Amino acid sequence: MNDDLKKEALDTWYKLLNEPQLRMDCEEQYDELLKAADEMERTGLINSAEWRELVRQAGTAFSKAIEGVDGGT
Repeated sequence: MNDDLKKEALDTWYKLLNEPQLRMDCEEQYDELLKAADEMERTGLINSAEWRELVRQAGTAFSKAIEGVDGGT
């Protein structure tokens, strides 16, 4: 059962990473991704290495989004 919950939580996390909600700016998206990663680690669905990877991916997406805004794209 834990594996099913982990898969569902990660699927939801990656959906938010790849398809932010309407009217959600990049800072809100980043905050929600971090909160979700924190919650998954807190509840034991992911370990600290998995948590770091999610945080890294969220940071990369945030950086790219900021570059796009600052770059005029």
